[in-house]
Amino acid sequence: MADKKSKPALTHIDVKGEARMVDVSAKPATERVAVAEGQVVMTKATLALIESGNAKKGDVLGTARIAGIMAAKRTSELIPLCHPLALSKVTLDIETDKKIPGCRVRASVKVSGPTGVEMEALTAVSVACLTIYDMIKAVERGVRIEGIHLVEKKGGKSGHYLVTDNAPE
Repeated sequence: MADKKSKPALTHIDVKGEARMVDVSAKPATERVAVAEGQVVMTKATLALIESGNAKKGDVLGTARIAGIMAAKRTSELIPLCHPLALSKVTLDIETDKKIPGCRVRASVKVSGPTGVEMEALTAVSVACLTIYDMIKAVERGVRIEGIHLVEKKGGKSGHYLVTDNAPE
């Protein structure tokens, strides 16, 4: 049987196995940054529609960018055990890519506080991707949202995390 100390613990589960919010009150406030990415895959024709600005619902990428930023700010309302955070910066970049074909979505979130912002970055990417889908579903229902993942995390006790070449794209 493995030693309990060598086994990683789920921080949101207490000794009774019940869900709990992590107490971060003793942690120092440090600068923390998280970056997440994902992509929306579609046909070349739908991508051309986005790039031309002729989507029926309007500016697809601009709307998705605002939706992602808003989502990052409201993550604690969407993910039950997340702490509400006063974010200092949220950037959301969306690039079209004919090779996919589709859109690459990347969010970067920054805070000075006692807990990280990985969930805020992942939520921003997820909602931006969903918004792109919503804006174009009238012309293509087979759009796929893929590869949403954490790319980088800086700050806090666990230090720096960066996706390596072995990680999925």
